[in-house]
Amino acid sequence: MFDEVAPTYDLTNALLSFGQDRRWRKIVRKAVDPRSGQKILDLAAGTGASSVAFLKPGVSVVAGDFSEGMLAVGRKRHPEIEFVFADATKLPFADAEFDACTISFGLRNVVDVPKALAEMFRVTKPGGRIVICEFSKVTSRWFAPFYNFYLNKVLPAFSRLGSKTPEAYTYLSESILAWPNQHELKLKIEKAGYTNVSFQNLTFGIVAVHVGHKAAAK
Repeated sequence: MFDEVAPTYDLTNALLSFGQDRRWRKIVRKAVDPRSGQKILDLAAGTGASSVAFLKPGVSVVAGDFSEGMLAVGRKRHPEIEFVFADATKLPFADAEFDACTISFGLRNVVDVPKALAEMFRVTKPGGRIVICEFSKVTSRWFAPFYNFYLNKVLPAFSRLGSKTPEAYTYLSESILAWPNQHELKLKIEKAGYTNVSFQNLTFGIVAVHVGHKAAAK
């Protein structure tokens, strides 16, 4: 499914989010706080639109994804980034390899979320961090009915009219509605071993950015 939507994936995301995806990426970049000498892992990186935000002098960025179609498009668009086929539940990286691990809008697509979080914890260096940007639960009572209408009516209509893969957007709606809320995800991140976990709601809670830390070595 993701292989098929790869060529138009970034444009579609921008349209469906009304341009909010750019703002969300800036906030994720600030949370990751890439610095010279660091190595950043961006999981579920797709075509690399999220990974580009972490590029700066002296920073090594690895974009991992489970879709070969996405990786192929990403390698053409961003040759400056290292793209790696990566199963989030069995990462092909060494222990404590990355200063920060981040995943945007991909964790809910993983079959075994606790295992993926455990793997991210494993490859995070002591003193490093995890940053997760994911759809969440709307916190505004007045906005919730409009958002539910958008998920249940607008997205399916869009998929029927403008997409060759309507099942992709049906899946998008279903996966968002089934995803745990902000506090439940916070508990999952803590259970994986991260400490000082916090989250920031964006756009009325449509999206939440969670940040956790791996204790520094003693």
